[in-house]
Amino acid sequence: MSQDGDDRRLAMASTGLGWANAATATGRASSWAKPRQSHPAGLGWPVPGGDGASSSPAVSRETGPGAEQVVTDEANPTAPPGPVSRETRGDDGGRVIAVANQKGGVGKTTSVVNLAAGLALSGSAVLLVDLDPQGNASTAMGVDHRSGVPSTYEALIDGVPIRTVIRPAASVPGLDCVPATIDLAGAEIELVSVVARESRLRRALTSVRDDYDYIFLDCPPSLGLLTVNALVAADEIVIPIQCEYYALEGLGQLLSNIDLIRTHLNADLRISAVLLTMFDARTRLSEQVAEEVRAHFGDVVLRSVVPRSVRISEAPSYGQSVVTYDPGSRGAGIYRAAAVELAARGRAEGG
Repeated sequence: MSQDGDDRRLAMASTGLGWANAATATGRASSWAKPRQSHPAGLGWPVPGGDGASSSPAVSRETGPGAEQVVTDEANPTAPPGPVSRETRGDDGGRVIAVANQKGGVGKTTSVVNLAAGLALSGSAVLLVDLDPQGNASTAMGVDHRSGVPSTYEALIDGVPIRTVIRPAASVPGLDCVPATIDLAGAEIELVSVVARESRLRRALTSVRDDYDYIFLDCPPSLGLLTVNALVAADEIVIPIQCEYYALEGLGQLLSNIDLIRTHLNADLRISAVLLTMFDARTRLSEQVAEEVRAHFGDVVLRSVVPRSVRISEAPSYGQSVVTYDPGSRGAGIYRAAAVELAARGRAEGG
């Protein structure tokens, strides 16, 4: 496709999003705070480019040079964020973060798995709740999610205490997972007739919020009742956006739904971060999409930009996140840097 064609398509997508309303939909932008520079003893936290690459602006070998650097602060961009102290947690316990985008294939599950793993490896207690019937997050955590395994479905539909369906992740100490099975595919229909159907997940999480520093909710690629339950239960939302034209389509509808949730069901919900994913430095379109998103969301967009990477794609097939599958890879370093940013924003909001 010609450069002019790319420019026209991008302009059409941006116009259709209703960007004028995007600023109000994002809520209060979180300020950037420098991460801690000290490393927890014994973790051996690797740095980006640990595979022999330089520490200059890093992208994966698949994208080639020139992609945007993840963090430009003088402090070590991959310094682990450290656990959230009990004293600095919210009144209701740890942070509940929904990772959502109704468009599939934008790196949503990959991002939530790696953010959760990065924070857990820093010493935080983390719970990942898989709300996608495909169960991809459960696969990446090495957690059994065959049909019939106690899962998110039982917690939402049958009212089973969520503590009884929590399973430890196979490769990350301190990271637990509530798996999703194919049974969850019918939950959208079954929830329709349930009383207070939008707040089932929020009530289920009440009993475990104080046990964790972070609770991540991996939403399905839709705006149905499972996603609504996640947005009602969450304190904040992280939106992964693929650096391609089609990723912009439908984003306006997601922002409108967030506004509706905030108006009617969860007044405290805020967009804490937008994460750019699948950045390809070889294409002008990736750069244009990143520029458009930053122009309209401002400081809400994380400085960490996730590149296309073979290592990131390979990790789930081994039941791992990339930060455990190949800790020295560039993709792992960038996701750790994104975890640092997300943790720092929480401290800035709380302080």
